[in-house]
Amino acid sequence: MSKKVKEMLIGQYGYAPDLIFEVKANRRIFAYKECPFNPRVYTEKGLYFGKIESDGIRLTIEGAFLVGPKAKRNIIEVSEDEAIQWLAGEDLKIKTPIKGWVILKWGKYYLGCGKARDGIIRNYVPKERKIAPK
Repeated sequence: MSKKVKEMLIGQYGYAPDLIFEVKANRRIFAYKECPFNPRVYTEKGLYFGKIESDGIRLTIEGAFLVGPKAKRNIIEVSEDEAIQWLAGEDLKIKTPIKGWVILKWGKYYLGCGKARDGIIRNYVPKERKIAPK
């Protein structure tokens, strides 16, 4: 399944990090690297990286940080105001006619992943990670 996840990431973002991916029954993807102390002993499943949806991979904020710096497509640059909106849990309006799962970036920060459709990027920031808007 690790190979399938890498193929999906390359198709979607043009890049897949050199990690081992495990997909659980709930389609959640966990990622880790082999190392001498076996991180799975300490983290149980690895890092929660994203989820396989019917039309691609929805990355977590951590997944966006791992893929974003080398991604070649489906990256949306946002302003500071839009970044604050996004982190407060709001959907964003965009002018770019992009469709599908996208990574949001503000400066050198990756804000997570959303679904672009009809000029709107749908927000998937978890409730417990949202900030209070200004």
